[in-house]
Amino acid sequence: MASQALPARGARLGHPVAPGLVPTPRWGQHAGRAPRGGEGTDGGATGSTVRAVVLALPGGDALSTRRRSPLAAAVIWPLARHLVREGAADGVAAHVVHYRFRGWNGGHAHPAEDAEWAVGEAVRRYGDVPVCLVGMGMGARAALHAAAHPAVGSVVALSPWLPDDPEPEPVKQLAGRRVLLVHGTQDESTDPELSLRFAERAKKINREVCRFEVHSDGHSLHQHRSEVFALATDFVLGSLLDRPYARPVADALAAPPPLGLRMPLASGFGRALRA
Repeated sequence: MASQALPARGARLGHPVAPGLVPTPRWGQHAGRAPRGGEGTDGGATGSTVRAVVLALPGGDALSTRRRSPLAAAVIWPLARHLVREGAADGVAAHVVHYRFRGWNGGHAHPAEDAEWAVGEAVRRYGDVPVCLVGMGMGARAALHAAAHPAVGSVVALSPWLPDDPEPEPVKQLAGRRVLLVHGTQDESTDPELSLRFAERAKKINREVCRFEVHSDGHSLHQHRSEVFALATDFVLGSLLDRPYARPVADALAAPPPLGLRMPLASGFGRALRA
């Protein structure tokens, strides 16, 4: 059967994320649509100058040319809002990227293309600023692929979807980037063993790769949401603003494999980050 041309539909950077404007559903809870910040804001930065940008990449499906999923956007929105709340005073802005299509769609890798476009759009809008890509599920895979863009300095991959295909996932684009992977040990949607294999391959070309395991948690990581948020925030703001990492993060980055790639996320992480 001849393939039909995909509908012309552009990706969008999305409205800037602003902290506390709209009540947000709990991470993993259904919502009719993702909350939106107002147009014309600076994405949460309290000053007029944006010094760093976070691009949040929602999950999706393996195959679909439907429009983006509002539910997937709503799942990652609370983390993006939390990052803005913690980093706004230092000029950190954030956007939740709107894909052209809901699916990865095989070799087309539409979300990865959209993520790379979004990085370029962020640079066009804000200037020569460092960018961190934060993705979940399929969005995590898109973030890892789009790290090739020169403006990307760091990547956070939550519950990454990394299929066990004959052709291995690329890792060369991660050279020179700081990379954090987080996976629940009870994830039944994306295989934590595959993310471990990916991390092992990435660590061979890049020392600044670490991976945390969230024991007893599933794909949405909702049971340990506060710890996951604290871990992601420490890594993102440390990478974007060149702050010192919390000791567990610094230890994970410095440890040889497999120690730094199977680091358990401790209960209560974030209560005393610099202790």
